[in-house]
Amino acid sequence: MAESSCLVLAVLVLLAVVAAAAPDLAQQLDLFNPARAASDAASANVSLPCAQAMQAFAAGLARHEEWASKMYDASGRYSAGFLWGNNYWLGSSDLCLTLEDAVFSVARLTLDVPLITSKTRTVHVGMCLPRSCGLSDLRLLVDAGLGQRNASLETVRSPQLDDYLYYTDVTFIVLALVCGTVLALMVAGSVLDARKTTKEAEPAASDAAPECEEGGKTPIALDVVPAASKQRRRPPLGAVLLCFSVQRNARAIFDQSVGGDTLAPIHGLRFLSMIWVILGHSCIVIFKYADNTDFRGVVEREFLFQTISNAAFSVDTFFFISGLLFSFLYFRTTAKVDLNKITRATGIKSKALQFVGLLAYRFSRLTAPYMFVLGVVQVSMKWFYHKSVFEPPTLDHVNCPQYWWRNLLYINTLFPVKDMCMLWSWYLADDTQFYVLGALLMMVAVDRFRTAALAFGGLMISSWCTTAYIAFTNDHQPSQDDPLALFDKIYDKPWTRLGPYLVGMATGWLLFSINCRLRLGKGGAALGWSVCAAVMLSLLYGLYDARLDAFTSAAYSSLSHTAWALGTAWVIVACSTGHGGFVGRLLSAPSLYPMSRVTYCAYLIHPLIIRMMVMYVDSPLHLARTTVMLLFLGHVVLSYLIAFAISVSFEAPVVALLRLISPKKE
Repeated sequence: MAESSCLVLAVLVLLAVVAAAAPDLAQQLDLFNPARAASDAASANVSLPCAQAMQAFAAGLARHEEWASKMYDASGRYSAGFLWGNNYWLGSSDLCLTLEDAVFSVARLTLDVPLITSKTRTVHVGMCLPRSCGLSDLRLLVDAGLGQRNASLETVRSPQLDDYLYYTDVTFIVLALVCGTVLALMVAGSVLDARKTTKEAEPAASDAAPECEEGGKTPIALDVVPAASKQRRRPPLGAVLLCFSVQRNARAIFDQSVGGDTLAPIHGLRFLSMIWVILGHSCIVIFKYADNTDFRGVVEREFLFQTISNAAFSVDTFFFISGLLFSFLYFRTTAKVDLNKITRATGIKSKALQFVGLLAYRFSRLTAPYMFVLGVVQVSMKWFYHKSVFEPPTLDHVNCPQYWWRNLLYINTLFPVKDMCMLWSWYLADDTQFYVLGALLMMVAVDRFRTAALAFGGLMISSWCTTAYIAFTNDHQPSQDDPLALFDKIYDKPWTRLGPYLVGMATGWLLFSINCRLRLGKGGAALGWSVCAAVMLSLLYGLYDARLDAFTSAAYSSLSHTAWALGTAWVIVACSTGHGGFVGRLLSAPSLYPMSRVTYCAYLIHPLIIRMMVMYVDSPLHLARTTVMLLFLGHVVLSYLIAFAISVSFEAPVVALLRLISPKKE
């Protein structure tokens, strides 16, 4: 009986504490109130027009006039959810825009509530006030309203008062001229293509490329050097215009043949990895612009969320694919074609010409869509910075105008991440740097295979050791830390991400050596798939609710990406040699080929799509599992639709021009 009385008393005390704390919380979070601002205007030293307008606003509120009530209602204030991660008290800018003499602004404040939480919070408060009040007046009104609260004003932004006009931006003008030129070329090429007769079309057999599973008997020459002059069947201008033909480029994208520059399973692997990348990036951005950001902490403790938190392995798959294709195509080309005859040189001079040709081909193929999207990102992020109620997640509006040349040279990962334009472009920089290194290794391997193998092993070991050292000295905990916690030290640096690319190069050489044929019994195939599944599933889910010591954490950080690439290597080898089963049929499904071919452009554009879908509204999202999944699916569909347009306009024409300039050799 006494115990039950004590329990009842404890519950009553707790309820009393909660009841006492509730009004205290509301009082501490009452950072801005438009009615209070109207009464404080006279003592806040605001300008005379602003003071008069605020007096009229106060009078309108007292008389319950509709315009004043809407202005009050459009302003943001604390309501609920602060302890659930609600940092956006924005009100409604759309409602404010319907009022003729009102302007909407957003104040960013830092707030300390020591009795409730030990964390310093940053909150964004929307304000709908008379247009006569400028930014300096707004700062004074906010400061006056804060009083003795533990909060300080950082910035006040007003999308309506900002005079930024995107169509006067030099970058926008350049983009418009480029788009106009490309559009004219596409129209001309499409008209010319439509007028061509069937007799003038190239024989279908010359475009067909055998799948690797059939032995790869027909060599596909890699464009390693500018080809010698050759009599063309088309007039030069007509041939150039046909490279921009929408019909021809669309047919190439939707072609159901494998293509001579890849392997059949690569198509499916590339597309599925891109879906994984979009899922990870969607969650990162969505979680930032939500009114219940602490929901992330709940779902991150769920077992299956490891699929999202470990999405960085999807990038390792891309590194692996890049190294594999480069190695496989290069060795297949050198086995069928005498490159010395093409370069018309021998020794070091021939190697130098090959190296220059490889770099020129890659630079030309990647850069056109890359620079176009970079310009779009710069203009759009600048527009969002000036016109959106939300602040951009990164400083692209500042960094892109200053440091775009680093992206153009593919060296942006060699500089601090705070200065990076298009944060997701780190992959392109690393992949290009790996390409340069891989080209040197393969050219050495053709004549001195053992020397190249020793260099290969040395690079792999040095990458492992460097990663382990950085992880150990920074006390990195892969099982506990955010995957992007050491972005500037581990995540984006080429010396820590080299392993998967080297594994891809080795796999490409292996497939070339065995000519995509491997005799393996059912038992051996089953063992291979079992080990592969165990390794990859352990990497994805093995650290769930685990705590590693410093040495084990460093070893995991060092070896996990390479281990993932080894698992991926088995998938490709098995599927390319007839041991893939249903996995091979899935990855080699022709329906995935078009998606795979526009994956590069989808990678370039998808972060911008994600940002636009959350920053173009006037209120934060409310996170839920179904909401995130529906947004993710929308991101995928829209990203690939726009990627198709970019590919047809910029990527496919450049590839066609490169083939025109450097035709394949017999």
